[in-house]
Amino acid sequence: MSYANLYEPPGPRGVRRNRVLAGAVTLVLLAVAYVVYVRFDEKDQWAADKWLPLLRGDVWATFILPGLAGTLGAAVAGVLLAGLFGLVFAVARMSEHAWIRVPAAAVVEFFRSVPLLLLIFFAFFGSYMVIGVNISAFAAVVFGLTLYNGSVIAEIVRAGVLSLPKGQREAAYAVGMRKSQVMRLVLLPQGVRVMLPALVSQFIVLLKDSALGLIVGYDELVDRGLNGIAANFSNVIPAAILIAAIFIAINTSLDRLAHRLGAA
Repeated sequence: MSYANLYEPPGPRGVRRNRVLAGAVTLVLLAVAYVVYVRFDEKDQWAADKWLPLLRGDVWATFILPGLAGTLGAAVAGVLLAGLFGLVFAVARMSEHAWIRVPAAAVVEFFRSVPLLLLIFFAFFGSYMVIGVNISAFAAVVFGLTLYNGSVIAEIVRAGVLSLPKGQREAAYAVGMRKSQVMRLVLLPQGVRVMLPALVSQFIVLLKDSALGLIVGYDELVDRGLNGIAANFSNVIPAAILIAAIFIAINTSLDRLAHRLGAA
């Protein structure tokens, strides 16, 4: 799917204006970076004793790698379950039967409207009152990620299917396919492919949202890599910069994947 024809290339005046704006923004960012550097330097945040612990193998083995494993574990589980949730409820929302379509729409709209943090809190602290069992922090995080992001994915998939030409559905019916076959074999594969960049972007959001697990004590990257290191070495700013860099590297890779899928 190509987006090249969605806008007209700027003319000479537009090119000059864009260059001036880009230069001005670059100067502002450089000025902000300089001020931040100077302020941090005044507080000895660039001192070697604050950064050297981040190069130690035991620090990575104790804090960063276990935290990264926790983040990726929750993210992978959330992606799989949210994807399944989204597919099921996207199909349900497009049903011709109101008794299926209306409840599905209510579920999707409800979980899209509730903050993810509240879902994690409810799952972790309210599970005993509902099911009589205290669930783990991992389960609470995955529960929240699944319901919130799954509801968003349901809308993304539904939008992809509804964007397809009506001739796709009509052609499938013309060759004798049933409604379930049309949806499963024709509409869903094409709709998901059309919206694949948006789906990957939502998965990036899901990965970042896993950091909210620290509020219920889940061992993820921000909790172990930031709080753990800072508590032991009093270097919260360097630790935060390192953790941010790890997130940026992962999310940039996923973002490039989304752009490649969009250009395919």
